[in-house]
Amino acid sequence: MKKTRGIIPGFKLTMGFTLAYLSLIVLIPLASVILKSMGIGVDGFLDTVLNPRAVASYKVSFSCALTAALVNSIFGIILAWTLVKYDFPFKAFLDGCIDLPFALPTAVAGIALTTLYSENGWIGKCLYSLGIKSSFSTFGITVALIFTGMPFVIRTVQPILENLDPQYEEAATMLGANGFTTFRKVILPELMAPLLTGFSLAFARGIGEYGSVVFIAGNMPMKTEIAPLLIMAKLEQYDYEGATSIAVVMLGLSFLMLLLINVVQHHNNKMMRG
Repeated sequence: MKKTRGIIPGFKLTMGFTLAYLSLIVLIPLASVILKSMGIGVDGFLDTVLNPRAVASYKVSFSCALTAALVNSIFGIILAWTLVKYDFPFKAFLDGCIDLPFALPTAVAGIALTTLYSENGWIGKCLYSLGIKSSFSTFGITVALIFTGMPFVIRTVQPILENLDPQYEEAATMLGANGFTTFRKVILPELMAPLLTGFSLAFARGIGEYGSVVFIAGNMPMKTEIAPLLIMAKLEQYDYEGATSIAVVMLGLSFLMLLLINVVQHHNNKMMRG
C-alpha cells in the first residue's frame, strides 16, 4: 500500500530544522551566558549571586511578578468574561486596548505610569492622600507589571469562553445551581488549563521586565531595585561575569517556577481526563 505524502516534510527534516533553529535562537545564547558566568570561578559566582543587594533584587522581582500575575489572573477572567458574554458600546475598542501593552514600547509605558502614579500625578494624588506610596515603591513596580502582563491572561482565557457550550450553564441552572456555583463547578474547571498558561506567561514576562519598571521603581538598592536593573548596572560597569551570574540565577529560578506551574497544569489536565 502506497503511503500518502503530507504537505509538511518528514519527521527527520522538520525535527532537524526545529533543533537547529532552537539551538541558534535559544540554546546557544543561554549556554554562552552560563559559560560566561563561570569565568569568575565558583567562589566569585557565589559571592556575586549571594550578595545582599542581589538577593534583595531577587525578592523584589519575584514577589512583584508573582503578585502581578495573581492579580491579572483574577481580573483577567472578569475582563474576558465581560468581553465574551456582553454587548455594549465601544466593545471593539476596549477589546483592542487589551493588546496595547504588546504594541506600546515599554519605556513609553513606564514614563506614562510614572506620570500618573507619581505624588503629583492624577492617580498618585488620590493614593498618596490615602497613605499609599504608589511610585518609587514595590506597589508601583507591581502596577507596571500588571499593565504589561494583562493581555497574556485575557487572550488565553477568552477563546475558551467563546467556545464554551452554553448548554452546560443552562443545565446547571435547571438543576438548581446559582450563578456562583455554576461558575465554580462548570466554567472554572474548563478555564484552569488556559488560566495557568496565562499566569505562567504573565509571571515570566514580569520577571524579566525592565523598561516599564525602571522609571516607576525608583531603583533604590535593597528596597525597589529589580534584578534586571542590577544586571544592566553591572553591564555598564563592564562587569560581564557578574551580570551573567545574576542572569543565570534568574534563569534557574524562572525555570523552576515555570516547571512547577507546568506540573500543576499537567496534574489538572490528568484529573480532568480522569
